[in-house]
Amino acid sequence: MLRIHQLFFLNVLGLFVAALLVASLISYFTLKSMIIQEGEARLIENINLLEPLLIATNDFDRFVAQASGKTFLRVTIINEEGTVIAESDADKTTMENHSGRVEIMHAMTQPYGVAIRYSNTVKTDFIYVAHKITTPGKTFYVRLAMSLESVMKHFYLLWIQLVGAFGVLVVISLIIAYKISTKTRYDILQITRYLDEISAKNYRAVLKPEYFREFLQISIMLKNLVKKLHNRDKQKRKHTAKLRLINKQQNDILSAISHEFKNPIAAIMGYAETLHDDLNIDPKIREKFLDKILSNTHRVTLMLDRLALSVKLENNDLSIKPSTFELSTVCLDSISILQAKYPDRSLRYEGISKTVFADKTMLELVITNLIDNALKYSEEEVSIILTDTALRVSDKGIGIAPSELDKITSKFYRVQKNRWDNSMGLGLSIVSYILKLHDSTLTIESTQGVGSTFGFSLTNMIEKKKITKK
Repeated sequence: MLRIHQLFFLNVLGLFVAALLVASLISYFTLKSMIIQEGEARLIENINLLEPLLIATNDFDRFVAQASGKTFLRVTIINEEGTVIAESDADKTTMENHSGRVEIMHAMTQPYGVAIRYSNTVKTDFIYVAHKITTPGKTFYVRLAMSLESVMKHFYLLWIQLVGAFGVLVVISLIIAYKISTKTRYDILQITRYLDEISAKNYRAVLKPEYFREFLQISIMLKNLVKKLHNRDKQKRKHTAKLRLINKQQNDILSAISHEFKNPIAAIMGYAETLHDDLNIDPKIREKFLDKILSNTHRVTLMLDRLALSVKLENNDLSIKPSTFELSTVCLDSISILQAKYPDRSLRYEGISKTVFADKTMLELVITNLIDNALKYSEEEVSIILTDTALRVSDKGIGIAPSELDKITSKFYRVQKNRWDNSMGLGLSIVSYILKLHDSTLTIESTQGVGSTFGFSLTNMIEKKKITKK
């Protein structure tokens, strides 16, 4: 197994060599591209210089010979049909038709056609640049070519110099990395000896690293490490238990959501498939099925709204907008709405006129949830009682076991024997959050086999109203 100073040295060396290799490859292709582009630019420049002379001459053979001698480039003149009519480095009569050459084809539609390829005539690689010249009497192409070998000689010379510079940098880097590795090894040896003294309970041992101050900080931290380990282990166990609880809660939430949405969605799919498969279904049955689909869609929407409201209340993302209003009117409105929903049930109201200072919409939601909850848990009369200091909703249902009284206001919790279709166990949770925003709490009194009473105090809502008046 390698030691830290050896790993440091090897890692630094590897990183530096890798960096140089990448830089070398990039510079190789970059320099090559630059030199080739420079050659192309030179050919284009020479074409621009020769173009006026070409237009004026009638003896192309003599012209290409003179131009080649002065520019040291291969010069070719090609007519519009692709026939070579003048060539400086080969016998034009033996040359093939050039209309299919890449540089000529490009020059037909562009100012300059460029290509790098092997010449079967001269038997070497060339950089070609062609240019179309049009005069009133004739149209032809002038093509200049430069040997790629001559271009690459400059590139290789420059590349060798660059590689040499990289080699010098590698040697210098190796020397520096070796010196740093030696100093690191010395300080690590000091720490090792110091740890041996500590393990022998010589707590007066002194560590004096010569090169790296960080090692001194490590020695100081070691003394406090053991003391912290025990505390961290306790924190870890607590954190693990908390994560398990959160994971269980998340699983319960997903299970509740999946269970509650399954029934209405299944109903919607069933009615919709029936309507889709039977186009000649009786109109009355069709209307009944559509009503069922609409009803179940409303149930899903209601569940989503309740879930969203519960999340907002729990995250404190919802603020109340209090106002002064008559609470008895809100109670009667809620009773009227729920009486229409449950026409066969009996709702009895006993109340006085009571003005409060609260969020009317939220308090209406509280009252509606409490009455709706009582109707679902019982089959007999439900009483709504408004007094000077509190509001209570009583039912004569099965009651709630003492072991479940502290749980029923939790999100997604419901008494196992009662699983109505669109609740999700959010009603009482929402009620508790809203009452908390109003500095009130939900009170629950229940006796199994007798019934339950849910209520809340109005004291703080009345006091706030009086303070506001002052």
